[in-house]
Amino acid sequence: MTLHTQRRGPIQVLDAPDGHDVIIEGRLDVHTVPDIRDAIHEVIDLGPGELRLHLGAAEIGDATGLGVIVHLHRRATRAERRLLLVDASDRTTRLLRGCRLDRILAPRHAAVTVAPLTA
Repeated sequence: MTLHTQRRGPIQVLDAPDGHDVIIEGRLDVHTVPDIRDAIHEVIDLGPGELRLHLGAAEIGDATGLGVIVHLHRRATRAERRLLLVDASDRTTRLLRGCRLDRILAPRHAAVTVAPLTA
């Protein structure tokens, strides 16, 4: 359930009863990371619950893009929030595995709700 939506450039923030969903679109690199980092810092400070980063439409362009994800994980942990990566691309998943970051930043796929068929 979406309660409130904010739009900030390549980031969309959806407030949910159990936390926040942050949808990131486009490239995460040295040019975009400062705005993304600042916006997600604000979301982390909004309150408790999970912080789900949806990365399906995002591409990690350089080490800065990967570094901001690690930084956000640490910041969320200090704020007693849980950071989840949702729908990360195969490339992002391989990158996390190659850097051995998959141990702390395990990507998850979005849950799909299936309605039962009725006759």
